[in-house]
Amino acid sequence: MRGWTELEGPVVRLPHDGIDTDQLIPARFMSTPRSEGYGDYLLHDLRRGPDGTLDPEFPLNASRGPILIAGADFGTGSSREAAVYALVDAGIRAVLARSFGDIFAANAANNGLLTVALAEKTLAALRPVLRIDLVSRSIVSGPTSLRFDLDEVTARKLINGWDDIDLTRAHQDAISAHRETIPAWVWPTCVRGGKGAPP
Repeated sequence: MRGWTELEGPVVRLPHDGIDTDQLIPARFMSTPRSEGYGDYLLHDLRRGPDGTLDPEFPLNASRGPILIAGADFGTGSSREAAVYALVDAGIRAVLARSFGDIFAANAANNGLLTVALAEKTLAALRPVLRIDLVSRSIVSGPTSLRFDLDEVTARKLINGWDDIDLTRAHQDAISAHRETIPAWVWPTCVRGGKGAPP
C-alpha cells in the first residue's frame, strides 16, 4: 500500500447522513477477488436508477475526486473492510464527515484512507478544491487553513502506507531483543526445540 503525506484535489460532496458499509459496497459483490478492484461497486445501488443505469445526477457519477465530504454516521453498519477497499479503489484517499463508525475508521487507517470528523458548519464552508497535509494536520481551503486531530499511530500508518502488521514489524528489533531476555522454560517446547524446564 502506498503511503502519502499531502493530498490535493477536487472535492465530491455526498450530502447524506447514515451512509453505511452495506451501502458503500453491497454484500453480493464481496466475493469478487480484491485483485479485480472494488471501485465500480462503490455505492453501487445508490448510484443507479431503478433500471440499473447510472444516475447522472448522483454526485459520484457527475464528478470524481480524491476527497469525499459526507454527513453524519459515515461507515456505520457491518464491519466489512471491503467498504474501505471500494473507496480506495475508486480513487478516494480522504473522507471528511461529521462522524464515522469506529470500526470503519480503524479499517480506513489500515488501508491508506484518512477520516476526519468536522462540524457541519465547517464542512459546508470548505471549497471545491482542498489540500490536506498529514504532517501539519491541516486542511487548506482557499485562504483558510484549519487543523484537524490525528493521533500519531494513525498518522504513521497513513504516511508509511502501513497496516497493523506493518506497525508491529517496525518494532521487530525490539521484539527480538525482548525475546532473548525471556527464560527458556517460559516458552512452549516447540519454540525452543524442547529445551528448558521450569526451575
